[in-house]
Amino acid sequence: MRNTFGHLFTLTTFGESHGAAIGGVVDGMPAGIDIDVDFIQEELNRRKPGQSRLTTARQEGDVVELLSGVFEGKSTGCPIGFIVRNTNQHSNDYENIRDVYRPSHADYTYTQKYGIRDHRGGGRSSARETISRCVGGALAKLVLRQLGISVTAYTSQVGNIAIDRDYRKHDLTLIEANAVRCPDMEAARQMEELILSVKEEGDTIGGVITCVIQGCPVGLGEPAFSKLHADLGCAMLGINAVKGFEYGEGFDGVGQRGSEQNDIFFNDQGRISTRTNHSGGIQGGISNGQDIYFRVLFKPVATQLRPQPTVNRQGEETVLEVKGRHDPCVLPRAVPVVEAMAAMTILDHCLLNKTVQL
Repeated sequence: MRNTFGHLFTLTTFGESHGAAIGGVVDGMPAGIDIDVDFIQEELNRRKPGQSRLTTARQEGDVVELLSGVFEGKSTGCPIGFIVRNTNQHSNDYENIRDVYRPSHADYTYTQKYGIRDHRGGGRSSARETISRCVGGALAKLVLRQLGISVTAYTSQVGNIAIDRDYRKHDLTLIEANAVRCPDMEAARQMEELILSVKEEGDTIGGVITCVIQGCPVGLGEPAFSKLHADLGCAMLGINAVKGFEYGEGFDGVGQRGSEQNDIFFNDQGRISTRTNHSGGIQGGISNGQDIYFRVLFKPVATQLRPQPTVNRQGEETVLEVKGRHDPCVLPRAVPVVEAMAAMTILDHCLLNKTVQL
């Protein structure tokens, strides 16, 4: 089982949904970086359950403890170990699914691959593992901050309610002003109503998260393997419930001709730039200095609070009735996870790129 992400800046995670704790080790963290523990905790608070009536009612403090790699408020260059203790598990809620396969979950595939599974909340395959990613992402953001690089994600669609695809038309300072994390306040209200309506029905709904990376230098990524957009796509598709990734114009661009899609170069007061950014800040797998933007599609949460037909380990047909506390829509809590994975990917490429100096 692979549990490590990255090349030079790496995150190795451990822990299960209903185990004693979730944690990890970040290696490759540059030395001398100011470690803002309050900022790291704020990033975790954006992901934790129980934030609003839109999320699961599970109440977890999700308090991070840094165990190593930090001295007098600065990174030492040594591995940074951390832990977040689980404090609010209701493991008995999952006893009725010990031998039952939940539709569209990892239960069946996990059992077939490893011959064993932790039925309590999905164990290792639970989205609770993304806690470690948010810690790693927060540490990466602290480094990117010194490089003048920002990573910002927001909910751009829930169900059939979508805002304009162009991030430049939105005030991104409003993202945290509502529970959905959408910069369009009216659309956010409609999204919230839709999520609550779906929740009352015991159902779930999916949507899209948009992410914008600004301040990237020219030259991140490789022309063949390890293209920047390929590594970003890999990072996003590794998040629970993600079903799609597109960058730049993405699928919307197929209806246009090359003459419309090409980003024309021009001399911008002595600096080479492009008049448009259909490429999404990446050309030939390498960043070109423009804003990098992409969209991540999340499916509806698989857990349904309504009866569903399924089978057990013996292949016998049965009816599944799930108990417990679950999100009707994962998007509000997934926004910081998307940012975290993007931040770690960009920092990893900054370290791989010889032209970037810290």
